[in-house]
Amino acid sequence: MKLSSRSRYGFRAILELAIEYGNGPVRIKTIAEREDISNKYLEQLMAMLKSTDLIRSVRGPRGGYVLSKAPNLIKLKEIFVALEGPLTTSECLEHPDYCPKCTDCVTRQLWAQVHDAVMGVLDSVTLQDLVDRTKEQGKGTNYQI
Repeated sequence: MKLSSRSRYGFRAILELAIEYGNGPVRIKTIAEREDISNKYLEQLMAMLKSTDLIRSVRGPRGGYVLSKAPNLIKLKEIFVALEGPLTTSECLEHPDYCPKCTDCVTRQLWAQVHDAVMGVLDSVTLQDLVDRTKEQGKGTNYQI
């Protein structure tokens, strides 16, 4: 399983909002520069996150994007699904009639375990956990002047 650039960049963008949570809106241009993502691509990612109410836009001269709720209330699973849609490790997990061997297939059971493990991790980690890890690693961005 390989994450798409949409997930990798989307997670980095929303992590920027989480790091700045409580400090007001963050402009797309600022996130794009910090994370080395093109403005155009970032706008698409932000639209996806906004459509699922994970973030909201603030208009005006000091506008930008903010999280819709506190980082400790946003599970990584929500972000993943917003960016990628439901995780499917195998077609037969969603559509049992896809394969005639579905009912007694050992490998199908394995793909179900993989699915459950990945979703379990994403459901057990919050955006705040990533903020904390960032700060622990000393990579927290200090934007004070």
